[in-house]
Amino acid sequence: MNRTAHRRFSTVILIFGLLSLAEVASAQDYVSGHGALEVWDEAGRAGVPLWVRIWLTILQLTFISGLVFMRRNVEARWAVGGFFGVFASAVLSQSLTDIVPLSGFIALLHVLFWSPALYVLLSRRPFLKERSIYTVWSGFMTFVILFSFVFDIPYTLVYFDHLLGLGLLS
Repeated sequence: MNRTAHRRFSTVILIFGLLSLAEVASAQDYVSGHGALEVWDEAGRAGVPLWVRIWLTILQLTFISGLVFMRRNVEARWAVGGFFGVFASAVLSQSLTDIVPLSGFIALLHVLFWSPALYVLLSRRPFLKERSIYTVWSGFMTFVILFSFVFDIPYTLVYFDHLLGLGLLS
């Protein structure tokens, strides 16, 4: 593991540790749902509006389709890595800590793991190069992350406000 990867891994572990210390409530103290302070579980996913289900399917297919482009494109590697990083972190957090899987926590994982891909996509702008399947994918991938962040960033802020007990946003 190189130094940069080690630092990122250590940062993620530190964040999980701090969040698990801060999260004192149990899942029974929350209702299932898709709001920032609701548990994102099977019941929560089942209760989302149809447009959200469609959006989640599009999002997942866009990230997973990046597997096709990973060999030759660093942006695809960052996007796919971030997608699987969210999944692995969510699974690990459930098995290793007492973090309640609130939607705000999942949004935080999105912001943490998808921001590097967004940075690479916006700084390198592959979607502005000669038209190809990859440039279309990279443009749509950029849109998917940006649109997701419209919800993820506010949810993350509400989640941190809740963890810190400030009560400013909830």
